[in-house]
Amino acid sequence: MNPAQPPFALELKGLSKRFGKTDIIRGIDLAVAPGERIGIIGPNGAGKSTLFNLISGKFEPDGGQIWLNGGRIDGKRPYEINRQGLARSFQVSNIFPKLSVFENLRCGVLWGLGYKYTFLRLLADLDDANERVAALLELLHLEQQRDTLAMHLSYAEQRALEVGITIAGGASVILLDEPTAGMSQSETSRFIHLIRQATKGKTLLMVEHDMGVVFELADKIAVLAQGELLAFDTPDAVRADARVQEAYLGALAATAPAGQAPC
Repeated sequence: MNPAQPPFALELKGLSKRFGKTDIIRGIDLAVAPGERIGIIGPNGAGKSTLFNLISGKFEPDGGQIWLNGGRIDGKRPYEINRQGLARSFQVSNIFPKLSVFENLRCGVLWGLGYKYTFLRLLADLDDANERVAALLELLHLEQQRDTLAMHLSYAEQRALEVGITIAGGASVILLDEPTAGMSQSETSRFIHLIRQATKGKTLLMVEHDMGVVFELADKIAVLAQGELLAFDTPDAVRADARVQEAYLGALAATAPAGQAPC
């Protein structure tokens, strides 16, 4: 990279991870520019979740480097990586079920606004935090559920709330792990719009099995196969790549109902 250019939002250099004698991630190189939206696809067992766990600090790599906004983060703890500007959602909704929607979002915004561990001020008096939460409620279309306990939300609403918590702290790089899993077609369509609006101006990496979601949202697609980066290109180029068709998209086409395209 030219030193005069701004750093990549996220850069992986020779990243590898093994469990026992099994190589799960094998020397992945990937550079994501600020503001890009990347879809990560691949067959089951390709290493997608492991890759997210490495980037977010849950796992420590066995080799290679991870750079976030020009600073190296491999070996750091998840909370340290979060404070450097990366936030992640999970396959299973990770919310505070016995707090209201408003309280869940307020938990997410406090650190990003610099309050950290606030004991001497009433939360109700933190006007900037409360205004930020109100804006998130509108963005997520959860204004009517403001005082509803998170446990009582519908599944799609809980997923929307988790996206809200993920972006609440102001992170510039967002990882979404199968955000539309388990949703109906109509819920998925609405959620695509929500993700696009919620991550506007941010860098997005998204693991997703629904090819319609990936091709709708992604600027580029990274294809993993057996722990290796098989392709990284625009959606049209990836769709036309014979190696991708053989390793992944072709497998989907073989199992799709007659007359129905896999993506």
